Amino acid sequence: MNTTKNKRLDARSTQINENNKKNSIGINEFYGQIENYAQQIRGIDDLNEMVNILDVALIETKNLYFSDEVKNVRGHVYRTGKEIEILKNELEALQNLVHTDQLTGALNRAGFNTSLVKEASQADRHDNSLCLVSINIDDFKVLTDIYGNQIGNQALSHLVNVIKESLRPSDIVARIGLEEFMILLPNTTLELAAQITNRLQNNLAERSLMIHTDKSMPISFSAGIAIRTRYEHQNSVIGRADRALHIAKIDGKKQISVAN
Repeated sequence: MNTTKNKRLDARSTQINENNKKNSIGINEFYGQIENYAQQIRGIDDLNEMVNILDVALIETKNLYFSDEVKNVRGHVYRTGKEIEILKNELEALQNLVHTDQLTGALNRAGFNTSLVKEASQADRHDNSLCLVSINIDDFKVLTDIYGNQIGNQALSHLVNVIKESLRPSDIVARIGLEEFMILLPNTTLELAAQITNRLQNNLAERSLMIHTDKSMPISFSAGIAIRTRYEHQNSVIGRADRALHIAKIDGKKQISVAN
């Protein structure tokens, strides 16, 4: 009887040791992987890549939390997951700050470059079209010379607000110069891009900028449109859109030119 009981105790002890061993291996592997992610983050300076790495780490942490392998140290995994989530949120907030024009709320040049690379990659992968619209406010220098920089800043913000209200959720607007803007139109033909740009001009014409309680001022812009060919370098399509804009400016105010 005692022999049988001892055998059962020995078997249970062996099972517990095996379980503990599994727990130890699981958590050690987990922290080893977290350190690996930390090493990756230390080696890069791109916030978007950092957020992507933390996304993977967060998914693995959540998966591990529900695994039987770490049931004895689940609290440690939970706290680590929360710390990763906080860091990810902070990086996303910083990323938004770094990539956003603080005056208008549009993307800045860095944000535009990042978005263009992403949208171009997706367009190539799925063989979709991608149009760029280069925009310049007409007579902006005259406006600031007469009314001052404060009214000029209001005009820039007003333009972005009208653009955002007129575009689709998938479209992107960026401020890349003083009065220069770029719009990304994913999965859009040249004909549709021209229609969208013309609609923007009409919407802006219908909403003059209020510079005083009893005085408003119309704002207009000229635009150049280019459609990106598959695998075309970003600088090439930007250059074609800018050249089209130059032609539009030569033709006069509130003009649209389409690149060949």
